[in-house]
Amino acid sequence: MNARFAMYALKRLGMAILTIFLVVMITFFTMHAIPASPFSSEKAKSNATIAALEAKYGFDKPLGIQFLNYLKNVMVFDFGLSTAWVGSTVFDLIKSGFSYSASIGISAALIAIVLGIILGAIAALTRGRWPDKIVQVVTTAMVSMPSFVMATVLLLVISLQLGWLPSMGNQPGGLVLPIISLSLYPMAYITRLERSSMLDVLGQDYIRTARAKGLRSGLVIFKHALKNALIPVLTYAGPMIAYILTGSMVVENIFSVPGLGRLFVNSMLRTDYMMVMGVTIFLAILIIMLNFITDVLYKVMDPRIDLR
Repeated sequence: MNARFAMYALKRLGMAILTIFLVVMITFFTMHAIPASPFSSEKAKSNATIAALEAKYGFDKPLGIQFLNYLKNVMVFDFGLSTAWVGSTVFDLIKSGFSYSASIGISAALIAIVLGIILGAIAALTRGRWPDKIVQVVTTAMVSMPSFVMATVLLLVISLQLGWLPSMGNQPGGLVLPIISLSLYPMAYITRLERSSMLDVLGQDYIRTARAKGLRSGLVIFKHALKNALIPVLTYAGPMIAYILTGSMVVENIFSVPGLGRLFVNSMLRTDYMMVMGVTIFLAILIIMLNFITDVLYKVMDPRIDLR
């Protein structure tokens, strides 16, 4: 089993590396296919100045050579120099923005997972009664509302009208509303997923056997039912992370959070293609590797999975 598990993990890792390579290649050639120059600005530049800038950033070399050099640098997380923020490397700017994005993303994911599991379990254990009906109505409303709509509503009501929390993400307490905005949809989805999984597990023969043996209801639920009901929730971890990271692109701009989302949008507006590529590839690597970890953990939690 250990040898098969190692082969399974290596296979998944190989697929992850291949996916990262494809993302780098597609991102690189897509950005270089854009006709606009990264050095175009309101201030007119002479041809000599543009040629000097292209030589500085390596844009004067053949496209194939540029790609090979860029691929080699990406392997050591060197995404080059920013063309808009002169004197700053892309990776340094990503690190400064990622601290905000990571705080929002991790907090939103933890809230979604913890509350989603608790509410889903409550709904399953009170099936057909008023707690279950309330949870279903609320979660249905939440899954039908995108994060940017929720962010706008929270900004208008909680911040501007009631004044309970600041509207700017760089102020004390300013990350609370972005975290709530990004956590509500995945929390609702996990709640519905946990409820369905819990109901399925509670109907299994081994649960009936455990109850027939006289085991306490709490022990049956927490030791047997809840553990197995968490497996489908784990499979949603990858898509949830992708949702939070992509949703933060808009939410961070709504609340003026100086994170990766705002950095990405500003890079697009300032035609900083090196920054756009760097942020895209960095987020892609993060999502792909987290999906790889999720696949491995899924096998650890459920040994019944066929290792192929």
